[in-house]
Amino acid sequence: MRDHERELQRAFDAQAAAFEHAPVQSDPAALERLVAFADLPAAARILDAGCGPGLVSAAFLRAGYRILGVDLSDEMIQRARARCAAFGDRAWFERQSLFDPLPEDGFDAAVSRYVIHHVTDPLAFLRRQVELVRPGGVVVASDHTTDPDPARARWHYQIECWRDRTHTRCLTAGALTDLFAAAGLLDIRLTEERFALDFDEWFDRGSPTRPKADVRARLLSGPGARGFLPQELADGHVRIASWRALVRGVKSV
Repeated sequence: MRDHERELQRAFDAQAAAFEHAPVQSDPAALERLVAFADLPAAARILDAGCGPGLVSAAFLRAGYRILGVDLSDEMIQRARARCAAFGDRAWFERQSLFDPLPEDGFDAAVSRYVIHHVTDPLAFLRRQVELVRPGGVVVASDHTTDPDPARARWHYQIECWRDRTHTRCLTAGALTDLFAAAGLLDIRLTEERFALDFDEWFDRGSPTRPKADVRARLLSGPGARGFLPQELADGHVRIASWRALVRGVKSV
C-alpha cells in the first residue's frame, strides 16, 4: 500500500462514524438522484469504487441492483456490510484497492462518489473502472467542484487541504468531464446540483492540517469560489454554498 493510500485508510477509519451520518453524505434525495442519473439496466452488477460506509451501495441495492463495494478503510467496509446485510448475496464488500485484482469485464457499471478529490491520479482511477466494466457499460462519478478562475481555485484548494490531509485536488465540472473523455468514455453527460455545508460539521469530521480557527478565518477572508462560497450567518455559524457534478459516460462496444 502506498503512503497516500495508508493515509486515506487511517483518516477514514477515524472518521467513519461521523462520515456516515453527515447530512451531505446521507441525504436520501441526493442518493436517489444519483441512482436515477446513472440510468442503469435492471439488475445490473455495479462496482462501488471507494464505497465508504455503503450509503451509495444501499441506494442502488434498494433499486434492485447488485453491488461489489471496495474501500481502503476496514472501518468503512464493516459499516457497509452491516448497512447492506439485509440485501443478502446481492451485496458484497471487500477492503482493498481498486487496483487490486478484480474481475475484468465483470461489471455493468462502476460508480464513485466524493472519491476523485482524494486520489493522486484521477485519470488512472477512471481508466481502471473502464477496464473493469463490460463493453457498453457505464461509469458514473460525483464530486464537488471548484471555480474555473485559477486564483479562486487555488484559495479553495488551500482550504480543502487545511481541513483534510487526504485531499489532492479541486476540479471544475468541465475538468471532470474532460477526464471522462480522456479515459475513452463516450456519450458523456453532466449535471450539477447545489448543496450546502455547515462549516463546523464539515471541519469536525475532517483530518485537518491546521487549527479550526485558522481555517475559518481563511475561509471568511477569501474571495470565495464557484462551488465553494462561504457566508457567515447572524448566529455566527458559517454556511458554505457548494456545487457538485454528476458525470456519466459509456464504454465503447
